[in-house]
Amino acid sequence: MPVIYNASLRTNRLNLVLNALGTATAPTIPTTGAAAATLVIGTSALSGSTGVLATVNLQTTPATVTGNVLTLAGLPLSTTASATGTAALAELRNNAGTVIVSGLNVGTSGTDVVVSSTAFTSGQTVQVTGATITHPST
Repeated sequence: MPVIYNASLRTNRLNLVLNALGTATAPTIPTTGAAAATLVIGTSALSGSTGVLATVNLQTTPATVTGNVLTLAGLPLSTTASATGTAALAELRNNAGTVIVSGLNVGTSGTDVVVSSTAFTSGQTVQVTGATITHPST
């Protein structure tokens, strides 16, 4: 039988993700020259700098948590693709570039990160129309 987390613990775990990304009130954000946390979108080979197609700067408070769902703030978000390829995976990184969440699926619907098209071309505008992380009860 799988482990089952209570609702409060699921919410707390997602709030830890939010704090690790760095929010306006989190102690990890420098007081001057703070870079934003980022959503890095890449190919199925995404790892570090390998497979990166686009990097989206997130808002100062990058997301909200309601129950067992973390939702990126400020959607839709846009950026310019830095490479050409097919988007498949995404990562959330803090302002130091440390991966906080990896393995997010990217697609045009029904995925963790929703984009207008998964066919990225270097120099084109990329739009993220949805991005959520749902903590399972198990």
